[in-house]
Amino acid sequence: MNLDLAILLAPFVAGLLVLATHVPLGAQVLRRGIVFIDLAIAQIAALGVIVAGLLDVAPGGWQVQLAAAAAAVAGALLLTWTEKRWPEVQEAQIGVLFVLAATAGILLLAKNPHGGEHLRDLLAGQILWVGFGQLWVPAAITALILALWFGWRERLPRLGFYLLFALAVTVSVQLVGVYLVFASLIVPALGVRQHAEARRLPLAYAIGIGGYALGLVLSSLFDLPSGALIVWCLAVLAVLAHASSPRRSAA
Repeated sequence: MNLDLAILLAPFVAGLLVLATHVPLGAQVLRRGIVFIDLAIAQIAALGVIVAGLLDVAPGGWQVQLAAAAAAVAGALLLTWTEKRWPEVQEAQIGVLFVLAATAGILLLAKNPHGGEHLRDLLAGQILWVGFGQLWVPAAITALILALWFGWRERLPRLGFYLLFALAVTVSVQLVGVYLVFASLIVPALGVRQHAEARRLPLAYAIGIGGYALGLVLSSLFDLPSGALIVWCLAVLAVLAHASSPRRSAA
């Protein structure tokens, strides 16, 4: 077993950037009852990355970011329209959109000899290989999202929420992958839902930070996939937080 904390620092900072926006957005998603929106938007952003790759756009360049953002915004606009048109089945529509985006990615990469590997990277992510040079733009966008969210969230219309959400997911999915984006959004929010209102946000951040730190350390020690292990660490900490909630204990 070998542990090099210096190697884990940049991936951990990437995780903190994802958590910074996804923890408060996750609470809102859970409140609105549209849990699978994150998976859908993340998968659509990933589809944008796949299309950019098929057009021979250099990986990691601004053109890829633009393609992912354009796809995510298109998905957000579509979901805004479907929520207005058929609000009673919005969750089902989100699920259908996720399946369509996922299968479109499979079809587009069917003839690519490295398609399976590319899909795996988009889903599970490659957080362990994130470097500090990749984090400057996500850090700036994260600061903008947080400023808009904490300063204007009460006045954000439905479209504003979806667009802000799409921007957050676009930044996150290329850093940590679809699975970790979803887990970062939903798992901490689930773990704290029975705690007092004032404790939920700090406790959700604690679950997220602990999950990323523990997952990265364990993945380095035991040479296991980082993204998958972080998801499990987040889930375990969320279960412990839920089990220790006052309302749960009272019940």
